[in-house]
Amino acid sequence: MSSSSSPDELKSKLNLETSRIRWHELQTYFARGQVVRVASDLDLLDVAAELAADNKIQFEQWMLAGKVGDIPPELAQAWYDQNAELWAVVIAPWVLVQDRSDQKLH
Repeated sequence: MSSSSSPDELKSKLNLETSRIRWHELQTYFARGQVVRVASDLDLLDVAAELAADNKIQFEQWMLAGKVGDIPPELAQAWYDQNAELWAVVIAPWVLVQDRSDQKLH
């Protein structure tokens, strides 16, 4: 694998692949255990870039802090009930999702 792309180039590429998606459209991935929750106070692109780089140390820190991880059943149910719209980016086989509904975006 070539390491010719810089972190900024990777983030630019990931930014193009980031989009909003409804929770109902993610049910198959959720059922397979492939959806990863990213806290709204983290930068989704930073998390995606670290996952793409296989930065296990950073991920362990985020997981211990509760910033990245599995989606609790009650949150999954709440998102399902409201068919929440989330930001998502795919780092195969994972789908990183982030709920920004509590943040004001300009």
